[in-house]
Amino acid sequence: MDQHNLNMMMGMMSVFGVIALIGTAIYIVPFWFIFKKAGFSPWLCLLLLLPLVNIVILYVLAFTEWKVVPVAQPPVYIPPQA
Repeated sequence: MDQHNLNMMMGMMSVFGVIALIGTAIYIVPFWFIFKKAGFSPWLCLLLLLPLVNIVILYVLAFTEWKVVPVAQPPVYIPPQA
């Protein structure tokens, strides 16, 4: 391999690494907020990076009872009747 091809491969590897980091962030950040809103530790989203564990975690998230308290609705104002 000559030096030009080697430099080109090193450049492509760095670009692919940056693209992989961006893709991972796009995948992880929404699940961070989903886990937090569901009442779980948001750090569980890092388990989504592990093969097969990610499927188990998504099923746990889908089928467990979320610890979310509904927001109280303000009472409806009924004007007095004259």
